[in-house]
Amino acid sequence: MSANGAIHCVGLLTSGGDAPGMNAAIRAVTRAAIYRGIRVKAIYKGYQGIIEGLFKEFRTEDVSNIIQRGGTILKTARCDEFRTPEGRKAAYANLCAQGIDALAVIGGDGSLAGARLLAQEHNFPIVGVPATIDNDLQGTDITIGYTTALNTIVEAVDKIRDTASSHNRLFFVEVMGREAGFLALNGAIASGCEAAIIPEMHHTTEHLEKSIRSGFRKTKSSSIVLVTESNEEGGGAMAAAAHVKERFPDYDVRVTILGHIQRGGSPCATDRIMASRMGVAAIEALLEDQRNVMIGYDHDEIVYVPFVKAIKDHKPVPSKLLDIVSILSI
Repeated sequence: MSANGAIHCVGLLTSGGDAPGMNAAIRAVTRAAIYRGIRVKAIYKGYQGIIEGLFKEFRTEDVSNIIQRGGTILKTARCDEFRTPEGRKAAYANLCAQGIDALAVIGGDGSLAGARLLAQEHNFPIVGVPATIDNDLQGTDITIGYTTALNTIVEAVDKIRDTASSHNRLFFVEVMGREAGFLALNGAIASGCEAAIIPEMHHTTEHLEKSIRSGFRKTKSSSIVLVTESNEEGGGAMAAAAHVKERFPDYDVRVTILGHIQRGGSPCATDRIMASRMGVAAIEALLEDQRNVMIGYDHDEIVYVPFVKAIKDHKPVPSKLLDIVSILSI
């Protein structure tokens, strides 16, 4: 930061998994900063780019015609070196050498955890913009990319329903989310699924079997269960399908793993608007001398959420949503 504490140049990066709407956020941060007379230095490949010196000064034309594009024009990468104090020290030195007074980080929980460490260790102003399809950050009702990913899931399940109905099949559809079940649960509600298997709720075998039996007993021509991805043994759609196939050998069971299609595509209007509002708010926060905060949404209002709160606790899934799936699956 400059000697008088004023911000003359802000660094901008995207980090972690890409999410639809990241480019809209890049555009908003860039243009809001320039509007306020602040220079913008874009950083390619996330934290790795800081260490490698991948800087480029952005002007307003550099972010033209990107609001509708998926992915991130700044690219993103994992950086093991930045996980070390030595790596963050090198990153800080490069930021200072570039004349960067503050940093805007667009990403998810891992990205904000890295930002928090850099800010604490070197007293450097950083503001986070939440962009992850998992919607797993505390302090914000919704994250950039989540709504678009949810729409992608619903469109895919609608198509799977067509073929499932034609063949009287039971489909297990695996969606992203890691340790958060928001995509699976709300996707199940929006697409009329018979059940959702999410990490927050330990479904008993009996509960799942009851849901499946109910679906077929009511003369439904198909049943679909959404499952949150899992790296644990016995988790994920493949394991769930194998168990059901063992218990119900007469059922025609199929598995579909949607995979990275959920991260791609043009962001929906909601994500574009949210990214634009949050991007502008990030620059406003820095001008208000806010630091170590994430921009959040609380009942359609912009709020500042301390990094420690945003990444500390697991964001709870409303239990009433599970009840809705059960009620509507009869």
